[in-house]
Amino acid sequence: MAAAPRGGRSSSEVLDEVPLDPGRHYWGPGVQVLLQVHGPGRLPIAGAMGYTSAETDGRETSKIRPDGMRSRGAAAMTEPAKPPVIGVIGGSGVYDIEGLSDAAWRKVDTPFGDASDELLHGTLDGQPLVFLPRHGRGHAVPPSALNFRANIYALKAAGVTEIVSVSAVGSLKQALPPGTFVLVDQFIDRTFDRIKSFFGAGFAAHVSMADPVCARLRGHLKSAAEALGVPFQDGGTYLVMEGPQFSTRAESELYRTWGCDVIGMTNMPEAKLAREAEVCYATVAMATDYDCWHDGHDDVSVEQVVKVLMENADKARALVRDLVPRLAARTLPCDAGCQHALDNAIITQAARRDPVLSAQLSLITARALGA
Repeated sequence: MAAAPRGGRSSSEVLDEVPLDPGRHYWGPGVQVLLQVHGPGRLPIAGAMGYTSAETDGRETSKIRPDGMRSRGAAAMTEPAKPPVIGVIGGSGVYDIEGLSDAAWRKVDTPFGDASDELLHGTLDGQPLVFLPRHGRGHAVPPSALNFRANIYALKAAGVTEIVSVSAVGSLKQALPPGTFVLVDQFIDRTFDRIKSFFGAGFAAHVSMADPVCARLRGHLKSAAEALGVPFQDGGTYLVMEGPQFSTRAESELYRTWGCDVIGMTNMPEAKLAREAEVCYATVAMATDYDCWHDGHDDVSVEQVVKVLMENADKARALVRDLVPRLAARTLPCDAGCQHALDNAIITQAARRDPVLSAQLSLITARALGA
């Protein structure tokens, strides 16, 4: 076996072997990875740390990519891909999606209260799409008052398999001028007045947030941005503050020393809840202005910010239109493993789970618990 163990693990620590069929995708025990077999054979599946690559009968498979999440059970398994249903969460300035066929606003009841607004259902070039204005139509809900659990639950209940979050942010770097999009790959969560998990006392679970953004989804966003010529940065850290007030200058300078790229108020705990709901999630952070660290910050008028906001919103809608056919072409499960985030994450024993919370979470936990 030509395999390079991670974390000092040796091939003697292989836990299981499974027969492989060409063209199938497999989950291996202990590693949250999906790999496609390009030839027949048997592949040793590594333990919790995983391997970076492996071979079967001399034919190399696609790379195994451990991402910090653990898989379910001790036997490898195959699974069908769910047809994609694309969800879009629109931030400031993005309150609708143009060009939808059969568009209809529908209310979704959730165990966690009301979402920010009804969901706009429709199709774009034949692809099902569900849109949620994060702050509600008319921007009635401020960041700290957002019901993040209800928002993500409603999208999950609507069948959404991947969420694109479109968010207005301030730039923390000179190299990211207003109008630039950042395809975020990391977050720092500085919020403190929000419920951050579907789980709680009586039903505990711990999902990995090491890589909080779906790499597959972000890759498609990169391709769409390149095709449209939208100015963007691939990767970056989004500092999520509580708000609703903006930063002090000292805070802004502190976050710059941390290496943060942009600052906003809404993507946490949104990303955490999407991970718990086993829904792919990626963020398009749209810089509207420089944060207050910048010497020219006080010279920026409200009119200038609004102008950039509206221009960003137009570019974001164009980005979604270009993205949709890229996502619609998916026929296999997400290779980032987002749809298996709860594998081995649920800690509370079945007999000790709170029945009320268990009922509330049935939609979220059904796959992981085999319900």
